[in-house]
Amino acid sequence: MLYLDQLKQKYQLIIGYIGIITIGAGIVLIIPLISLFFYTDEVSQGIYFIIPSAVSIVLGILMSNRLKNRKVISLTVQDGGIIVVLSWIVAIIISSFPFTLSGMLNFTQAVFECTSGWTTTGLSVVDVTKAPKVFLLWRSIMQFFGGAGLAVVMLSTIIGPLGMGLYTAEARSDKLLPNIKKTTSLIMKIYSGYIIAGIILYVIAGMSIFDAINHSIAAVSTGGFSTKVNSIGEYKSPIIELITIILMILGTTNFAAHYLILKGKVKRFFRIGEVRFMFFLMSLSIPLLAFYTLRGLYTSLGRSFRIAIFEATSAISTTGFSTVTYTNWNDFGIFVMVILMIIGGGTGSTAGGLKLYRAYVLIKSLLWNIKGFLLPKYGVKENYVFRPDGKYYVKDNHLVELGNFLIMYVITYFIGVCIITLSGYPLRDAMFEIASSLSTVGLSVGVTSANVSGVVLWTESVLMLLGRLEFFVIFYTIAKVIKDTKLVLKK
Repeated sequence: MLYLDQLKQKYQLIIGYIGIITIGAGIVLIIPLISLFFYTDEVSQGIYFIIPSAVSIVLGILMSNRLKNRKVISLTVQDGGIIVVLSWIVAIIISSFPFTLSGMLNFTQAVFECTSGWTTTGLSVVDVTKAPKVFLLWRSIMQFFGGAGLAVVMLSTIIGPLGMGLYTAEARSDKLLPNIKKTTSLIMKIYSGYIIAGIILYVIAGMSIFDAINHSIAAVSTGGFSTKVNSIGEYKSPIIELITIILMILGTTNFAAHYLILKGKVKRFFRIGEVRFMFFLMSLSIPLLAFYTLRGLYTSLGRSFRIAIFEATSAISTTGFSTVTYTNWNDFGIFVMVILMIIGGGTGSTAGGLKLYRAYVLIKSLLWNIKGFLLPKYGVKENYVFRPDGKYYVKDNHLVELGNFLIMYVITYFIGVCIITLSGYPLRDAMFEIASSLSTVGLSVGVTSANVSGVVLWTESVLMLLGRLEFFVIFYTIAKVIKDTKLVLKK
Protein backbone atom coordinates (compact mmCIF):
# COMPACT_ATOMS: atom_id res chain seq x y z
CA MET A 1 0.00 0.00 0.00
CA LEU A 2 2.85 2.36 0.84
CA TYR A 3 4.31 1.87 -2.63
CA LEU A 4 0.94 2.55 -4.27
CA ASP A 5 0.52 5.73 -2.23
CA GLN A 6 3.97 6.90 -3.33
CA LEU A 7 3.15 5.96 -6.93
CA LYS A 8 -0.04 8.02 -6.87
CA GLN A 9 1.84 10.96 -5.35
CA LYS A 10 4.46 10.69 -8.08
CA TYR A 11 1.84 10.82 -10.81
CA GLN A 12 0.21 13.80 -9.12
CA LEU A 13 3.57 15.57 -9.36
CA ILE A 14 4.06 14.42 -12.96
CA ILE A 15 0.65 15.81 -13.93
CA GLY A 16 1.53 19.04 -12.15
CA TYR A 17 4.83 19.44 -13.98
CA ILE A 18 3.16 18.69 -17.31
CA GLY A 19 0.66 21.38 -16.38
CA ILE A 20 3.50 23.89 -16.02
CA ILE A 21 4.76 22.95 -19.48
CA THR A 22 1.21 23.29 -20.82
CA ILE A 23 1.13 26.83 -19.41
CA GLY A 24 4.51 27.44 -21.04
CA ALA A 25 3.23 26.15 -24.38
CA GLY A 26 0.28 28.54 -24.11
CA ILE A 27 2.60 31.48 -23.45
CA VAL A 28 4.87 30.49 -26.35
CA LEU A 29 1.80 30.55 -28.63
CA ILE A 30 1.52 34.28 -28.01
CA ILE A 31 5.09 35.08 -29.12
CA PRO A 32 4.49 35.01 -32.91
CA LEU A 33 1.80 37.69 -32.46
CA ILE A 34 4.68 40.16 -32.23
CA SER A 35 4.83 40.01 -36.02
CA LEU A 36 1.33 41.50 -36.21
CA PHE A 37 2.74 44.89 -35.14
CA PHE A 38 4.77 44.88 -38.37
CA TYR A 39 2.33 43.06 -40.66
CA THR A 40 -0.92 44.74 -39.66
CA ASP A 41 -2.83 43.18 -42.55
CA GLU A 42 -2.55 39.85 -40.70
CA VAL A 43 -4.17 41.02 -37.44
CA SER A 44 -7.21 38.81 -38.10
CA GLN A 45 -4.91 35.77 -37.88
CA GLY A 46 -4.21 36.50 -34.23
CA ILE A 47 -7.40 34.85 -32.99
CA TYR A 48 -6.12 31.46 -34.20
CA PHE A 49 -3.30 31.76 -31.66
CA ILE A 50 -5.12 33.53 -28.83
CA ILE A 51 -7.87 30.89 -28.44
CA PRO A 52 -5.58 27.82 -28.09
CA SER A 53 -3.19 29.89 -25.95
CA ALA A 54 -5.95 30.76 -23.48
CA VAL A 55 -7.24 27.18 -23.36
CA SER A 56 -3.71 25.88 -22.85
CA ILE A 57 -2.94 28.28 -20.00
CA VAL A 58 -6.22 27.56 -18.18
CA LEU A 59 -5.76 23.79 -18.60
CA GLY A 60 -2.16 24.08 -17.42
CA ILE A 61 -3.18 26.02 -14.30
CA LEU A 62 -5.73 23.35 -13.39
CA MET A 63 -3.12 20.61 -13.84
CA SER A 64 -0.35 22.47 -11.98
CA ASN A 65 -2.62 22.98 -8.95
CA ARG A 66 -1.78 19.39 -8.07
CA LEU A 67 1.66 20.63 -7.00
CA LYS A 68 0.23 22.73 -4.18
CA ASN A 69 1.01 21.49 -0.68
CA ARG A 70 2.62 18.36 -2.09
CA LYS A 71 5.63 17.11 -0.20
CA VAL A 72 8.78 16.79 -2.27
CA ILE A 73 9.29 13.28 -3.63
CA SER A 74 12.42 12.20 -5.45
CA LEU A 75 11.49 11.43 -9.07
CA THR A 76 13.60 8.99 -11.09
CA VAL A 77 14.98 9.30 -14.62
CA GLN A 78 12.06 7.09 -15.71
CA ASP A 79 9.63 9.56 -14.14
CA GLY A 80 11.43 12.33 -15.99
CA GLY A 81 10.91 10.34 -19.18
CA ILE A 82 7.16 10.28 -18.62
CA ILE A 83 7.14 14.06 -18.15
CA VAL A 84 9.23 14.63 -21.28
CA VAL A 85 7.27 12.32 -23.59
CA LEU A 86 3.83 13.50 -22.48
CA SER A 87 4.96 17.14 -22.52
CA TRP A 88 6.14 16.85 -26.10
CA ILE A 89 2.88 15.24 -27.19
CA VAL A 90 0.83 17.91 -25.42
CA ALA A 91 2.95 20.72 -26.89
CA ILE A 92 2.64 19.30 -30.41
CA ILE A 93 -1.15 18.99 -30.20
CA ILE A 94 -1.58 22.48 -28.71
CA SER A 95 0.74 23.93 -31.35
CA SER A 96 -1.29 22.39 -34.16
CA PHE A 97 -4.49 24.31 -33.34
CA PRO A 98 -3.55 27.57 -35.12
CA PHE A 99 -3.08 25.61 -38.36
CA THR A 100 -6.37 23.71 -38.01
CA LEU A 101 -8.47 26.63 -36.74
CA SER A 102 -7.32 28.76 -39.68
CA GLY A 103 -8.14 26.00 -42.15
CA MET A 104 -4.60 26.05 -43.50
CA LEU A 105 -4.01 22.38 -42.66
CA ASN A 106 -6.10 19.41 -41.59
CA PHE A 107 -5.41 17.71 -38.25
CA THR A 108 -2.95 15.14 -39.64
CA GLN A 109 -1.01 17.77 -41.56
CA ALA A 110 -0.99 20.15 -38.59
CA VAL A 111 0.33 17.51 -36.20
CA PHE A 112 2.97 16.55 -38.77
CA GLU A 113 4.06 20.19 -39.22
CA CYS A 114 4.30 20.80 -35.49
CA THR A 115 6.10 17.52 -34.84
CA SER A 116 8.57 18.56 -37.53
CA GLY A 117 8.91 21.95 -35.86
CA TRP A 118 9.38 20.85 -32.26
CA THR A 119 11.74 18.01 -33.22
CA THR A 120 13.74 20.47 -35.40
CA THR A 121 13.29 18.28 -38.47
CA GLY A 122 12.11 20.76 -41.09
CA LEU A 123 9.97 18.57 -43.33
CA SER A 124 6.95 20.67 -44.24
CA VAL A 125 3.52 20.55 -45.86
CA VAL A 126 2.94 24.32 -45.60
CA ASP A 127 2.88 26.41 -48.77
CA VAL A 128 5.29 29.18 -47.73
CA THR A 129 4.22 31.35 -50.67
CA LYS A 130 0.70 31.62 -49.25
CA ALA A 131 1.21 31.23 -45.51
CA PRO A 132 0.89 34.42 -43.41
CA LYS A 133 4.08 35.70 -41.79
CA VAL A 134 2.73 34.96 -38.31
CA PHE A 135 2.52 31.24 -39.16
CA LEU A 136 6.02 31.19 -40.66
CA LEU A 137 7.36 32.81 -37.49
CA TRP A 138 5.42 30.29 -35.39
CA ARG A 139 7.20 27.42 -37.15
CA SER A 140 10.57 28.97 -36.31
CA ILE A 141 9.62 29.57 -32.67
CA MET A 142 8.75 25.88 -32.32
CA GLN A 143 12.18 25.00 -33.66
CA PHE A 144 13.85 27.44 -31.27
CA PHE A 145 12.32 25.84 -28.17
CA GLY A 146 12.49 22.33 -29.60
CA GLY A 147 16.20 22.69 -30.26
CA ALA A 148 16.90 24.04 -26.77
CA GLY A 149 14.86 21.27 -25.14
CA LEU A 150 11.22 21.86 -24.32
CA ALA A 151 10.96 20.30 -20.86
CA VAL A 152 14.45 21.26 -19.69
CA VAL A 153 13.99 24.92 -20.61
CA MET A 154 10.55 25.24 -19.02
CA LEU A 155 11.18 23.25 -15.83
CA SER A 156 14.90 23.45 -15.02
CA THR A 157 14.53 26.53 -12.81
CA ILE A 158 11.96 24.95 -10.47
CA ILE A 159 12.33 21.18 -10.35
CA GLY A 160 15.69 20.74 -8.65
CA PRO A 161 16.68 17.05 -8.39
CA LEU A 162 14.51 16.02 -11.33
CA GLY A 163 16.57 18.20 -13.66
CA MET A 164 19.09 15.50 -14.54
CA GLY A 165 16.29 13.06 -15.40
CA LEU A 166 14.73 15.54 -17.80
CA TYR A 167 18.12 16.49 -19.20
CA THR A 168 18.87 12.85 -20.02
CA ALA A 169 15.35 12.14 -21.29
CA GLU A 170 15.58 14.97 -23.82
CA ALA A 171 18.67 13.39 -25.39
CA ARG A 172 21.20 15.58 -23.60
CA SER A 173 24.41 14.16 -22.21
CA ASP A 174 27.25 16.42 -21.10
CA LYS A 175 26.75 18.91 -18.32
CA LEU A 176 28.53 22.23 -18.83
CA LEU A 177 28.28 23.30 -15.19
CA PRO A 178 27.73 21.43 -11.88
CA ASN A 179 23.94 21.77 -11.84
CA ILE A 180 21.23 21.57 -14.50
CA LYS A 181 19.82 25.04 -13.83
CA LYS A 182 23.16 26.71 -14.56
CA THR A 183 23.86 24.36 -17.46
CA THR A 184 20.51 25.17 -19.10
CA SER A 185 21.05 28.89 -18.56
CA LEU A 186 24.49 28.74 -20.19
CA ILE A 187 23.19 26.66 -23.12
CA MET A 188 20.44 29.23 -23.73
CA LYS A 189 23.00 32.05 -23.70
CA ILE A 190 25.24 30.27 -26.21
CA TYR A 191 22.28 29.18 -28.33
CA SER A 192 20.65 32.63 -28.38
CA GLY A 193 23.98 34.35 -28.95
CA TYR A 194 24.63 32.33 -32.11
CA ILE A 195 21.11 33.06 -33.38
CA ILE A 196 21.50 36.82 -32.83
CA ALA A 197 24.89 36.77 -34.56
CA GLY A 198 23.35 34.83 -37.45
CA ILE A 199 20.53 37.36 -37.83
CA ILE A 200 23.02 40.23 -38.02
CA LEU A 201 25.20 38.44 -40.58
CA TYR A 202 22.20 37.47 -42.73
CA VAL A 203 20.93 41.07 -42.79
CA ILE A 204 24.38 42.32 -43.77
CA ALA A 205 24.43 39.69 -46.53
CA GLY A 206 21.17 41.05 -47.97
CA MET A 207 18.34 39.10 -46.30
CA SER A 208 15.27 40.90 -45.02
CA ILE A 209 15.07 41.06 -41.23
CA PHE A 210 12.10 38.66 -41.20
CA ASP A 211 13.89 36.08 -43.33
CA ALA A 212 17.08 36.54 -41.32
CA ILE A 213 15.30 35.80 -38.04
CA ASN A 214 13.64 32.68 -39.38
CA HIS A 215 16.69 31.29 -41.16
CA SER A 216 19.06 31.98 -38.26
CA ILE A 217 16.80 30.16 -35.80
CA ALA A 218 16.37 27.28 -38.25
CA ALA A 219 20.12 27.01 -38.89
CA VAL A 220 21.32 27.03 -35.27
CA SER A 221 18.49 24.76 -34.12
CA THR A 222 19.37 22.50 -37.09
CA GLY A 223 15.69 22.75 -37.97
CA GLY A 224 15.69 23.76 -41.61
CA PHE A 225 12.31 25.48 -41.93
CA SER A 226 12.64 28.14 -44.61
CA THR A 227 10.47 31.06 -45.66
CA LYS A 228 11.35 30.34 -49.29
CA VAL A 229 10.21 27.56 -51.61
CA ASN A 230 13.76 26.84 -52.72
CA SER A 231 15.21 27.17 -49.22
CA ILE A 232 18.67 28.79 -49.13
CA GLY A 233 18.99 28.16 -52.88
CA GLU A 234 16.44 30.95 -53.40
CA TYR A 235 19.10 33.58 -52.66
CA LYS A 236 21.81 32.27 -55.01
CA SER A 237 24.35 33.90 -52.70
CA PRO A 238 27.71 32.30 -51.77
CA ILE A 239 27.91 34.60 -48.73
CA ILE A 240 24.53 33.53 -47.40
CA GLU A 241 25.45 29.90 -48.02
CA LEU A 242 28.73 30.35 -46.10
CA ILE A 243 26.93 31.97 -43.15
CA THR A 244 24.44 29.12 -43.15
CA ILE A 245 27.20 26.48 -43.23
CA ILE A 246 28.88 28.08 -40.20
CA LEU A 247 25.60 28.27 -38.28
CA MET A 248 24.74 24.65 -39.14
CA ILE A 249 28.12 23.45 -37.87
CA LEU A 250 27.69 25.48 -34.68
CA GLY A 251 24.23 24.02 -34.17
CA THR A 252 25.36 20.42 -34.63
CA THR A 253 28.33 20.71 -32.28
CA ASN A 254 28.05 19.56 -28.67
CA PHE A 255 27.29 22.53 -26.39
CA ALA A 256 29.95 21.27 -23.99
CA ALA A 257 32.45 21.59 -26.85
CA HIS A 258 31.34 25.20 -27.40
CA TYR A 259 32.01 25.83 -23.73
CA LEU A 260 35.62 24.71 -24.22
CA ILE A 261 36.06 27.29 -26.98
CA LEU A 262 34.52 30.01 -24.83
CA LYS A 263 37.00 29.12 -22.10
CA GLY A 264 39.85 29.40 -24.62
CA LYS A 265 40.60 25.66 -24.68
CA VAL A 266 40.78 25.38 -28.46
CA LYS A 267 43.27 22.50 -28.48
CA ARG A 268 40.99 20.42 -26.28
CA PHE A 269 38.12 21.20 -28.64
CA PHE A 270 39.95 19.73 -31.64
CA ARG A 271 40.93 16.65 -29.64
CA ILE A 272 37.28 15.67 -29.18
CA GLY A 273 36.67 12.45 -31.07
CA GLU A 274 33.27 13.28 -32.55
CA VAL A 275 34.47 16.70 -33.75
CA ARG A 276 37.38 15.11 -35.59
CA PHE A 277 35.08 12.42 -36.95
CA MET A 278 32.65 15.05 -38.29
CA PHE A 279 35.35 16.87 -40.21
CA PHE A 280 36.73 13.55 -41.48
CA LEU A 281 33.32 12.55 -42.85
CA MET A 282 32.87 15.94 -44.49
CA SER A 283 36.33 15.84 -46.07
CA LEU A 284 35.53 12.38 -47.44
CA SER A 285 31.94 12.91 -48.62
CA ILE A 286 32.33 16.35 -50.22
CA PRO A 287 34.83 15.27 -52.93
CA LEU A 288 32.82 12.09 -53.56
CA LEU A 289 29.63 14.09 -54.13
CA ALA A 290 31.41 16.71 -56.23
CA PHE A 291 33.18 14.26 -58.55
CA TYR A 292 30.77 11.32 -58.80
CA THR A 293 27.40 13.03 -58.63
CA LEU A 294 27.52 16.78 -59.23
CA ARG A 295 30.26 17.05 -61.85
CA GLY A 296 27.91 15.42 -64.34
CA LEU A 297 25.19 17.95 -63.56
CA TYR A 298 27.18 21.18 -63.54
CA THR A 299 29.85 22.30 -65.98
CA SER A 300 31.90 24.10 -63.33
CA LEU A 301 33.89 22.04 -60.82
CA GLY A 302 33.76 25.01 -58.45
CA ARG A 303 29.98 24.98 -58.60
CA SER A 304 29.97 21.24 -57.92
CA PHE A 305 32.12 21.67 -54.83
CA ARG A 306 30.05 24.62 -53.60
CA ILE A 307 26.88 22.52 -53.76
CA ALA A 308 28.60 19.46 -52.28
CA ILE A 309 29.92 21.43 -49.29
CA PHE A 310 26.53 22.90 -48.51
CA GLU A 311 24.46 19.73 -48.98
CA ALA A 312 26.89 17.49 -47.08
CA THR A 313 26.96 19.96 -44.18
CA SER A 314 23.18 20.17 -44.18
CA ALA A 315 22.87 16.38 -44.11
CA ILE A 316 25.41 15.58 -41.39
CA SER A 317 24.29 18.50 -39.24
CA THR A 318 20.68 17.27 -39.72
CA THR A 319 19.58 20.82 -40.57
CA GLY A 320 17.74 20.21 -43.84
CA PHE A 321 18.48 23.41 -45.74
CA SER A 322 19.23 22.92 -49.43
CA THR A 323 20.38 24.89 -52.43
CA VAL A 324 19.36 22.40 -55.13
CA THR A 325 16.82 19.65 -55.77
CA TYR A 326 17.79 15.96 -55.55
CA THR A 327 15.51 14.66 -58.29
CA ASN A 328 18.38 14.57 -60.81
CA TRP A 329 21.01 13.13 -58.46
CA ASN A 330 22.36 9.66 -59.21
CA ASP A 331 21.96 6.75 -56.79
CA PHE A 332 25.50 7.16 -55.44
CA GLY A 333 24.86 10.75 -54.38
CA ILE A 334 21.58 9.76 -52.70
CA PHE A 335 23.39 6.91 -50.92
CA VAL A 336 26.08 9.25 -49.55
CA MET A 337 23.44 11.68 -48.31
CA VAL A 338 21.48 8.86 -46.63
CA ILE A 339 24.62 7.70 -44.79
CA LEU A 340 25.40 11.25 -43.62
CA MET A 341 21.83 11.76 -42.42
CA ILE A 342 21.81 8.46 -40.54
CA ILE A 343 25.09 9.25 -38.75
CA GLY A 344 23.82 12.73 -37.89
CA GLY A 345 25.28 15.41 -35.65
CA GLY A 346 26.92 15.76 -32.26
CA THR A 347 25.65 14.56 -28.91
CA GLY A 348 24.41 17.29 -26.60
CA SER A 349 23.55 19.49 -29.57
CA THR A 350 20.35 20.40 -31.41
CA ALA A 351 21.04 17.74 -34.06
CA GLY A 352 19.49 14.30 -34.58
CA GLY A 353 20.58 11.01 -36.10
CA LEU A 354 22.52 8.06 -34.75
CA LYS A 355 24.97 10.75 -33.53
CA LEU A 356 28.62 11.18 -34.41
CA TYR A 357 29.78 10.00 -31.00
CA ARG A 358 28.02 6.64 -31.25
CA ALA A 359 29.25 6.00 -34.79
CA TYR A 360 32.78 7.08 -33.82
CA VAL A 361 33.00 4.84 -30.76
CA LEU A 362 31.50 1.83 -32.55
CA ILE A 363 34.02 2.18 -35.38
CA LYS A 364 36.83 2.61 -32.85
CA SER A 365 35.66 -0.53 -31.02
CA LEU A 366 36.01 -2.50 -34.26
CA LEU A 367 39.57 -1.27 -34.59
CA TRP A 368 40.25 -2.05 -30.94
CA ASN A 369 39.06 -5.61 -31.46
CA ILE A 370 41.33 -6.04 -34.46
CA LYS A 371 44.28 -4.69 -32.47
CA GLY A 372 43.34 -6.98 -29.60
CA PHE A 373 44.10 -10.04 -31.70
CA LEU A 374 47.63 -8.72 -32.28
CA LEU A 375 48.37 -8.12 -28.59
CA PRO A 376 50.22 -10.70 -26.46
CA LYS A 377 47.92 -13.23 -24.82
CA TYR A 378 47.97 -11.50 -21.44
CA GLY A 379 48.36 -7.98 -22.77
CA VAL A 380 46.10 -5.36 -21.22
CA LYS A 381 45.07 -2.19 -23.01
CA GLU A 382 42.55 0.40 -21.84
CA ASN A 383 40.60 1.91 -24.71
CA TYR A 384 39.50 5.52 -24.54
CA VAL A 385 38.12 8.40 -26.57
CA PHE A 386 38.27 12.14 -26.03
CA ARG A 387 35.03 13.84 -25.05
CA PRO A 388 34.43 17.47 -24.03
CA ASP A 389 34.91 16.51 -20.37
CA GLY A 390 38.25 14.85 -21.12
CA LYS A 391 39.55 11.33 -21.67
CA TYR A 392 36.81 8.71 -21.36
CA TYR A 393 37.67 5.04 -20.92
CA VAL A 394 35.20 2.92 -22.86
CA LYS A 395 33.89 -0.13 -21.01
CA ASP A 396 32.08 -3.13 -22.45
CA ASN A 397 28.72 -2.11 -20.98
CA HIS A 398 29.00 1.25 -22.74
CA LEU A 399 29.60 -0.49 -26.07
CA VAL A 400 26.58 -2.72 -25.41
CA GLU A 401 24.41 0.39 -24.89
CA LEU A 402 25.66 1.94 -28.13
CA GLY A 403 25.17 -1.34 -30.00
CA ASN A 404 21.62 -1.68 -28.67
CA PHE A 405 20.81 1.83 -29.83
CA LEU A 406 22.21 1.07 -33.29
CA ILE A 407 20.11 -2.10 -33.55
CA MET A 408 16.99 -0.20 -32.48
CA TYR A 409 17.71 2.53 -35.03
CA VAL A 410 18.22 0.04 -37.87
CA ILE A 411 15.03 -1.90 -37.02
CA THR A 412 12.98 1.30 -36.85
CA TYR A 413 14.53 2.55 -40.08
CA PHE A 414 13.71 -0.74 -41.82
CA ILE A 415 10.08 -0.63 -40.66
CA GLY A 416 9.74 2.96 -41.85
CA VAL A 417 11.19 2.15 -45.28
CA CYS A 418 8.80 -0.80 -45.61
CA ILE A 419 5.77 1.41 -44.86
CA ILE A 420 6.81 4.05 -47.41
CA THR A 421 7.54 1.49 -50.14
CA LEU A 422 4.20 -0.22 -49.46
CA SER A 423 2.61 3.21 -49.95
CA GLY A 424 3.80 3.11 -53.54
CA TYR A 425 7.14 4.94 -53.50
CA PRO A 426 10.45 3.67 -54.94
CA LEU A 427 12.95 2.13 -52.51
CA ARG A 428 15.48 4.90 -53.16
CA ASP A 429 12.97 7.61 -52.24
CA ALA A 430 11.75 5.67 -49.20
CA MET A 431 15.29 5.21 -47.86
CA PHE A 432 16.04 8.91 -48.26
CA GLU A 433 12.78 10.18 -46.73
CA ILE A 434 12.87 7.82 -43.74
CA ALA A 435 16.52 8.66 -43.02
CA SER A 436 15.52 12.32 -43.12
CA SER A 437 12.54 11.78 -40.78
CA LEU A 438 14.18 9.44 -38.28
CA SER A 439 17.34 11.55 -38.05
CA THR A 440 15.26 14.77 -37.87
CA VAL A 441 16.99 16.23 -40.94
CA GLY A 442 14.26 17.69 -43.15
CA LEU A 443 15.69 17.09 -46.62
CA SER A 444 13.27 15.56 -49.10
CA VAL A 445 13.25 14.00 -52.55
CA GLY A 446 9.63 15.02 -52.99
CA VAL A 447 7.77 12.33 -51.06
CA THR A 448 6.67 14.65 -48.24
CA SER A 449 4.07 17.13 -49.46
CA ALA A 450 0.58 18.40 -48.74
CA ASN A 451 -0.79 15.77 -51.14
CA VAL A 452 0.85 12.74 -49.53
CA SER A 453 -1.30 10.17 -47.73
CA GLY A 454 -2.01 10.31 -44.02
CA VAL A 455 -0.20 6.99 -43.55
CA VAL A 456 3.06 8.53 -44.72
CA LEU A 457 2.61 11.69 -42.61
CA TRP A 458 1.77 9.77 -39.43
CA THR A 459 4.67 7.37 -40.03
CA GLU A 460 7.08 10.27 -40.42
CA SER A 461 5.60 12.05 -37.40
CA VAL A 462 6.19 9.03 -35.16
CA LEU A 463 9.71 8.59 -36.52
CA MET A 464 10.55 12.27 -35.97
CA LEU A 465 9.49 12.02 -32.33
CA LEU A 466 11.40 8.76 -31.87
CA GLY A 467 14.47 10.32 -33.45
CA ARG A 468 14.33 13.45 -31.29
CA LEU A 469 13.80 11.65 -27.98
CA GLU A 470 16.00 8.73 -29.00
CA PHE A 471 13.85 5.57 -28.82
CA PHE A 472 14.57 4.21 -25.37
CA VAL A 473 13.06 7.18 -23.54
CA ILE A 474 9.76 6.60 -25.33
CA PHE A 475 9.86 2.81 -25.09
CA TYR A 476 10.79 2.85 -21.38
CA THR A 477 8.10 5.44 -20.73
CA ILE A 478 5.39 3.34 -22.39
CA ALA A 479 6.57 0.23 -20.49
CA LYS A 480 6.61 2.07 -17.14
CA VAL A 481 3.15 3.60 -17.62
CA ILE A 482 1.70 0.18 -18.54
CA LYS A 483 3.41 -1.44 -15.54
CA ASP A 484 2.23 1.25 -13.10
CA THR A 485 -1.31 1.11 -14.52
CA LYS A 486 -1.44 -2.67 -13.97
CA LEU A 487 -0.29 -2.24 -10.37
CA VAL A 488 -2.98 0.33 -9.66
CA LEU A 489 -5.73 -1.75 -11.32
CA LYS A 490 -4.76 -4.88 -9.38
CA LYS A 491 -5.39 -3.04 -6.13
